[in-house]
Amino acid sequence: MAFDIEMIKAVYDRMPARIAAARALTGKPLTLTEKILYSHLWEGTASAAYARGASYVDFAPDRVAMQDATAQMALLQFMQAGRPQVAVPSTVHCDHLIEAKVASTTDLKVAVDKNKEVYDFLSSVSDKYGIGFWKPGAGIIHQVVLENYAFPGGMMIGTDSHTVNAGGLGMIAIGVGGADACDVMAGLAWELKFPKLIGVKLTGKLNGWTSPKDVILKVAGILTVKGGTGAVVEYFGEGATSMSCTGKGTICNMGAEIGATTSTFGYDASMARYLESTGRADVAALANGVKEHLTADPEVYAHPEKYFDQVIEIDLDTLEPYLNGPFTPDLATPISKMKEMAEKNGWPTKIEVGLIGSCTNSSYEDIARAASLAKQVAAKGLKTKAQFTITPGSELVRYTIERDGFISTFDSIGATVFSNACGPCIGQWARPGAEKGEKNTIVHSFNRNFAKRADGNPNTFAFVASPEMVTALAIAGDLTFNPLTDTLTNEKGEQVKLDAPTGDELPKLGFAAEDAGYQAPAADGSGVQVKVSATSDRLQLLDPFSAWEGSDLKGLKLLIKAKGKCTTDHISMAGPWLKYRGHLDNISNNMLIGAVNFYNEKTDNVKNALTGEYGPVPATQRAYKAAGVGTIVVGDTNYGEGSSREHAAMEPRHLGVRAVLVKSFARIHETNLKKQGMLALTFANEADYDKIQEDDSINIVGLGSFAPEKSLTIELVHADGSTDSFAVNHTYNEQQIEWFKAGGALNIIRASVK
Repeated sequence: MAFDIEMIKAVYDRMPARIAAARALTGKPLTLTEKILYSHLWEGTASAAYARGASYVDFAPDRVAMQDATAQMALLQFMQAGRPQVAVPSTVHCDHLIEAKVASTTDLKVAVDKNKEVYDFLSSVSDKYGIGFWKPGAGIIHQVVLENYAFPGGMMIGTDSHTVNAGGLGMIAIGVGGADACDVMAGLAWELKFPKLIGVKLTGKLNGWTSPKDVILKVAGILTVKGGTGAVVEYFGEGATSMSCTGKGTICNMGAEIGATTSTFGYDASMARYLESTGRADVAALANGVKEHLTADPEVYAHPEKYFDQVIEIDLDTLEPYLNGPFTPDLATPISKMKEMAEKNGWPTKIEVGLIGSCTNSSYEDIARAASLAKQVAAKGLKTKAQFTITPGSELVRYTIERDGFISTFDSIGATVFSNACGPCIGQWARPGAEKGEKNTIVHSFNRNFAKRADGNPNTFAFVASPEMVTALAIAGDLTFNPLTDTLTNEKGEQVKLDAPTGDELPKLGFAAEDAGYQAPAADGSGVQVKVSATSDRLQLLDPFSAWEGSDLKGLKLLIKAKGKCTTDHISMAGPWLKYRGHLDNISNNMLIGAVNFYNEKTDNVKNALTGEYGPVPATQRAYKAAGVGTIVVGDTNYGEGSSREHAAMEPRHLGVRAVLVKSFARIHETNLKKQGMLALTFANEADYDKIQEDDSINIVGLGSFAPEKSLTIELVHADGSTDSFAVNHTYNEQQIEWFKAGGALNIIRASVK
């Protein structure tokens, strides 16, 4: 039986009437996305139709999911909210703090010992507040959620940008910061601007070497890393229904890389099969009872151009496998063009490591297809040229693939199986030699490939591909190898060709696990004590941020003018810094150390206006804070792209940055800044970015009449006494302005229980 079956039943019971009301209000057929959103309104049945890309709307999500790195800050905030228990089903998943170094058993044992204080905190706070706890080794949050909690037509938020993975089971699942999760766990409404809609029509059927991963790799090439911002991507068509549920999850997972709010698919037979295979036949039966409401109205898919803001069509019959990268997940190259592109750009073509698995591609089907290629190494007399690693997504998958012989197949080609955790995908990879900074190439089936992300080496060229393509390339050891057309020389000197991969969608013998890793919360958590040592360097109780002083911000100094791509990895790095995710002051020592300073093209090197000297960004900002001087951060386009990590907003807030002014924001980061009481501003004219000089004194004027859709003014006083001024925009609504005035949304929640 599924978790929270009564909650799921209640969602389905109210869905038909709410959808009918929304259809009447809008006066048109509804997309799946609209059906789910309108059936999860905080007010209940809709009383108005909402404008896409314009209306801020309050929603009531069904559940919250948190991974261990972000859960620490989310739950430290929730502890201040004054609630005795979470208001909606919530879970914590310990997946981010396990470093991949030797092999699964060894690495897990080291992590459990090294992170004991954090795991004990998360376990006890989960016990106290009624939160399900998934222990270290249980698996990656998104895979575990898909296996246990996701359900068609549901709405979930999670403190990780790849929460969107659950769209593979027909959910609207959205990545958020911990403050948003805190709101929902506290029983409050969750606010989102009603999204625009992008429809992706999939015709034909995947075949041969092509996989679901190639669909999203192609879409990323079309939309780029910001083309989906403010939109939900809804996939449909014969190509969608012919695809496995976990394949759909892969596509939705990587939708985070195009900036999409989330992605989703309509309910179909593949989802029913997956629910039944993972022990949730009861959910499948309930979904079958309301299946007409778990997909778009027929008119929508018949004439998508009338109902979506943008429509993309992809023919799966002719789709090629893709390799995306390096350094960005939207540089899409079909495998047939890789040799040409590598030569043109000077990319290293020798592949050092191939890595498969992670939350994006660790399903039974993924592993089975990769194993079918690994079997050919011995059968065809080959030898694997690159190192090869597997990161299972969950203990359920790991145990099952071991039972079915896949792990022994991988062992036969010298592969390393890492723990059921994020590992290399988020920089938790102790890769030997990475510290040398040598230029090299890796291929992986993960979702992101920003510089330094996997191993900390800025000269590692990382390319994203399907697990089967990664396996083939690791066997060949050559980035330019095209398994569709090329042959390999085996140990006998013969030319052999790899057969196309094959694999079952679901295990014939069913899934199995001796211990999936779940720990239920205490029946009564009122007596549970959550202790945080005052001397801990891993955990730190939070102090409220100060409220706005009620006046314009004058005499701000420029902390950094960031040039080019500035993701949350640049603002708050992961890797070794993950250990401080529960200690705001300690982790603030990584603030913006990866951002490139416009004025000297260096990272972690900015001018201190008080001394005239250059130094690290965090130390410079601490000097400003100690002197009582406010600062501003200036950035380029799509600032804050990437992870949902709210530390990228909390660190500048904690250290005294007052505003972030950029050409454009990634959605989650902009929201996180607002939640923490920061000013998130955009240039009305992007060319004004060039007016800001290194030694400027900066004023933000107009805050006394701060109001929705009303511009503010930036005044620059240059070092030579000359001045400039220009308008800046914002997207704050009335409620968000109150967050700013109060010093953060949490201060308002805290005040409401006093």
